[in-house]
Amino acid sequence: MARPKHDAGIDYELFLDCVHCGLCTSACPTYVELGDENDSPRGRIYLMRAVTDGRIDLDESVQKHLDLCLDCRACESACPSGVQYGKLIEPFRIHMEKTGTKPDNLSWLQKFLLYRFTPYAIRMRLALAPARVAQWTGLDTLMRKSGLLNLMPGSLRQMHAMLPPLKAHYGTMPEWLPAEGTRRARVALFTGCAADAFFPQTNLATARVLQKNGCDVWIPRKQVCCGALHYHAALEAPAKDFARQNLHAFLEHGTAGQSQPAGSANARPQAAWQDFDAIIVNAAGCGAMLKDYGHLFHDSPDADRAAIFAKKVKDISEFLIDLGPVAPTHPWKVKAAYHDACHLCHGQQIRKQPRQLLEMIPELQLVPLNESEICCGAAGSYNLTQPEMAERLGERKARNVLDTSADAVLSGNVGCLIQLGRYLREKKPGLTVAHPIDALWASYSGEPM
Repeated sequence: MARPKHDAGIDYELFLDCVHCGLCTSACPTYVELGDENDSPRGRIYLMRAVTDGRIDLDESVQKHLDLCLDCRACESACPSGVQYGKLIEPFRIHMEKTGTKPDNLSWLQKFLLYRFTPYAIRMRLALAPARVAQWTGLDTLMRKSGLLNLMPGSLRQMHAMLPPLKAHYGTMPEWLPAEGTRRARVALFTGCAADAFFPQTNLATARVLQKNGCDVWIPRKQVCCGALHYHAALEAPAKDFARQNLHAFLEHGTAGQSQPAGSANARPQAAWQDFDAIIVNAAGCGAMLKDYGHLFHDSPDADRAAIFAKKVKDISEFLIDLGPVAPTHPWKVKAAYHDACHLCHGQQIRKQPRQLLEMIPELQLVPLNESEICCGAAGSYNLTQPEMAERLGERKARNVLDTSADAVLSGNVGCLIQLGRYLREKKPGLTVAHPIDALWASYSGEPM
């Protein structure tokens, strides 16, 4: 029998897992905003299955409904039948890209910056250097007030509006950082690309928190972008290229470096990757992607290595709670709200651990946030490809944060921090937007946030 015209290579049984009960609809951000069944998870599953069966055409309307999905995975958390929605929408979008039917919502300039700069840590740091200087000198504020920013191309203005306050970059951390006190674990640290460029203080804080908790920290020099940016944009080949480089960096070159003379301040033992307890990541989107390497390479010669790698990956919050964190001592007297990053709470099912860490900080009052698990609209490059829906969700999230009267909002993902900052800066300028690990390190060290 001839195969359907649009066969994305999806295991058909995954479609059949959905019984169309509709319990996912209240968790879906696009359905909550629009109320259109075609923009709900079960509606999109129906559309993908119908296209696969050849019952409907993959026309412009169907493409738009599928492309509007944030891939936040909230439907997976809500589903009682265990539907693996991510394993449906992601390969289907890749199929749309390969067949030339996926909508192209980015300008050439946005594509250039997004795919030629963002996934490369050094390039991204250099690209942000002028913005850092403009912010530090006040030139950025002057250009905004004078209207000069309006002379920039629209796509560039959109990206500029997303920029958070940029702190000084730490430069280069040592490849090996020794534990403080008795060693309790040996870990490798994934530093990422965009997260390191936009929020370098968080990577530095993560390394210091790990040391404080008795961990030797190895930072592989040859690590690269996790590949999520390309994979969620249906660009499978470059995503796999990045993933292979990480497998190579962490597994095949998994030594802590050459041993140093005894008594050296930077002394570090030789150790194969098998001796490391975990690969630590502090960005939810990266963590979900790294943990999915086994699925990414399930049909390739790299499958076994990828599965081994994925099992080692731990979010910083889940690792610390499992380890038993050292209690912080310096108070941070604020009222704080915590926003669940989608790829942490839905993609990795990590909810309690970040809150448990925050609750350890003396005098911090953690207040509940309404719709905490509803996507803020960042979703990787979604705020560029679907700016209207991203804005609606960003404003919705900002209203919920402001309703808490919190002095700070904390979240474990770079995209969320950028999105939250963008929609809260003008409404409440003094509000702190930060990663939970930034707060934890401040409480360990006594340094200001």
